[in-house]
Amino acid sequence: MKKKVLALLLSAVCVMSLAVGCGSSSDKDADAEGSVYYLNFKPESDAAWQKLAKQYTEETGVEVKVVTAASGEYESTLTTEMAKSSAPTLFQCGNQAALDTWGDYCLDLSDTEVYKEMTTDDFNLKGENGEVYAVGYCYEAYGLITNKALLKQAGYEVSDIKDFESLKTVVEDITARKDELGFSAFTSAGLDGSSSWRFSGHLANLPLFYEFRDDGVTEQPAEVTGAYLDNFKAIWDLYINNATCAANEIATKTGDEAEAEFGQGKAVFFQNGTWEYSNLVTDEEKGFLMNAEDITMIPIYCGVEGEEESGLSCGTENCWAVNSKASEADIKATLDFMKWVVTSEEGTTMMAEQFGPIPFKSAKESENVFFTAANNYIADGKYVVTWAFNYTPNVEDWRAPVVSALLQYSANGGSWDDVKTAYVNGWATQYKAQ
Repeated sequence: MKKKVLALLLSAVCVMSLAVGCGSSSDKDADAEGSVYYLNFKPESDAAWQKLAKQYTEETGVEVKVVTAASGEYESTLTTEMAKSSAPTLFQCGNQAALDTWGDYCLDLSDTEVYKEMTTDDFNLKGENGEVYAVGYCYEAYGLITNKALLKQAGYEVSDIKDFESLKTVVEDITARKDELGFSAFTSAGLDGSSSWRFSGHLANLPLFYEFRDDGVTEQPAEVTGAYLDNFKAIWDLYINNATCAANEIATKTGDEAEAEFGQGKAVFFQNGTWEYSNLVTDEEKGFLMNAEDITMIPIYCGVEGEEESGLSCGTENCWAVNSKASEADIKATLDFMKWVVTSEEGTTMMAEQFGPIPFKSAKESENVFFTAANNYIADGKYVVTWAFNYTPNVEDWRAPVVSALLQYSANGGSWDDVKTAYVNGWATQYKAQ
């Protein structure tokens, strides 16, 4: 890979030398010709990136194009875009499997200004010889976003929920009184493509995490046993039987609908992550102006022994990679843009609002109460439920049959055994295919 990058850079140097010899552009002009194309991974941050890109272009004259892949379609979109002559110069490479696929397109960032601005290496993806091929630009947490005000109306406090049994008691009591209370326990567990990742990825992480913890897994395994799939079933059943909609309606329920149900006070619990904070408290267009003091995040409990000592699920798949096959001018423009994002007033403000804490020297302190909750659990000695799903082989191809099986089980009276088959056999199949 190093040879490929070196050859690319040597070719670029030769081309530029010829251009200068012919009385062409000066170095300054060459820099000005560079542009940025960012293929964004997170639909919920699209508006913020578009605004920031416009600000940067107005300030510097450098064109920054942001394209946001549809939810659940990032890998296929990246594959398509990378085949074009005007490929992304900045893209997402979020886990080892992605690095195995796109490593030849990843510039070593270890000697760049943006890397030197980092405060930790913990979230970065590296090559065999220590090359920094992707930098984790934020870290996240997810769990059950909780409306404390509604919970109090139902007669409970967050402190009443310590494990799956206490969660189940609260949830089923709310369901029994939902007409009287005027709200449900859970938002819709939609299996539409805009929502299904919350369950085939984030919820499915629970059985993966506990299995890998038991087995001491530290690298991608060739197969999984599904030892904790009954726990997955327990929390999934709680979701679909105590929600704003019937289980047979979840096929078409979207992520936006679940967000709206929570934002409009129609449900107490909403499985999602820290990235939802700014949407819920500041999105006037959607009508969400929730009070920060009324919301928090609690762990997703599923009945595992000792889970009362668990905290939130924390990690990242948000890692920037720079396209090593882009032109020298575009690479420089992209690196300059990245540094501006993590050091400027405009960039660090947006990052704090959208992503919470970021691992860079100029980071602003986040007002995101979900991160406060995550940090409080850690400070109290609770264990972090790490992102075991980062080991998933061929992520989208593994998740799709799991979603299909969940849908058959939930909406059409299918068997949970089909979910187990998709989960366990699908892992082995995708591992071999990968």
